[in-house]
Amino acid sequence: MSIEINHITKRFGAFTALADVSLAIPSGQLVALLGPSGSGKTTLLRIIAGLETPDSGTIRFNGEDTTARHVRDRHVGFVFQHYALFRHMTVAENVAFGLKVRPRRDRPSRAQIRKKVEELLRLVQLEGLADRYPAQLSGGQRQRVALARALAVEPQILLLDEPFGALDARVRAELRRWLRHLHDEIRVTSVFVTHDQEEALEVADAVVVMNAGQVEQVGPPEAVYEHPANPFVFNFLGNVNLFRGRVDKGRAYLGGIALAAPEHGAADDVPAVGYVRSHDLVVERTQGEAAMAAEVTHIQAVGSTVRVTLTLTENAETAEAELTREAFANLGLEKGEKVFVRPRHIKVFVEDYQI
Repeated sequence: MSIEINHITKRFGAFTALADVSLAIPSGQLVALLGPSGSGKTTLLRIIAGLETPDSGTIRFNGEDTTARHVRDRHVGFVFQHYALFRHMTVAENVAFGLKVRPRRDRPSRAQIRKKVEELLRLVQLEGLADRYPAQLSGGQRQRVALARALAVEPQILLLDEPFGALDARVRAELRRWLRHLHDEIRVTSVFVTHDQEEALEVADAVVVMNAGQVEQVGPPEAVYEHPANPFVFNFLGNVNLFRGRVDKGRAYLGGIALAAPEHGAADDVPAVGYVRSHDLVVERTQGEAAMAAEVTHIQAVGSTVRVTLTLTENAETAEAELTREAFANLGLEKGEKVFVRPRHIKVFVEDYQI
């Protein structure tokens, strides 16, 4: 089931939540709506579901206009961040709820419902827990029950609003992998909202980066990460260093170094900002080509990496390099040392984009 979002605008009083948003989601894809709080991603998800009505624009499922269709007629499954399970019902009763409340003519038999519930509990790896109540389950188990309940009605589209937001980091990582595997099995068109860049990049077939009610970039995770369309996307996806300077006729002058910027050949001495991810900032003891002099001001080991904070000699700006433990050990860095830093990959933008 494909989804076409055409020129959707939605306002809440004076606040514009979505401004002329258009997006095409192919059938069978798992798509992440990624962005900071207030970017409009949850509002867009609720409009797709029929829980909100747009001020203008249309929503089409498989080419059919569903903008005015009631939520119960859209055949959409919705999974909320905080589960929304019925506390007085068992796991099996929660999963079966959507089937039991169907009109009598459409309602499966008790045997069919029982079989469906058993199949879904196996699918979400909760077989054997059918008689437990939500309070007796972990957060990860409750979220899987909520997902099974959404799947019970055989939705044509599955929508998930921050599905792992209330869980701790380890459980989130486990459920991300599980959701990707589940989607590969059922292949229902799915859209999930998240502000977690790692979650979006790991799970989704395509990532939609949103900001201030607009779509900044759409594409496969690797393409969006490696080739960000603008400074907002670059800054939002990963730890980023900003080096301020100028661009003049295809050359960028940033942090005391000069480098080629052929994409800005027409620029005539204009302000510019270079963006470099922390893991693309190389720390060296000798000055090579396009290397900036700096001083080590802080060292912090974080898991398998070491973050080295540096102050540039040229302008006293701060930068952070992310090194493997092996690279850090080989360098033998200490606080207060003079070193050189070299950007391995840098993207230059000719205007100071507001983030």
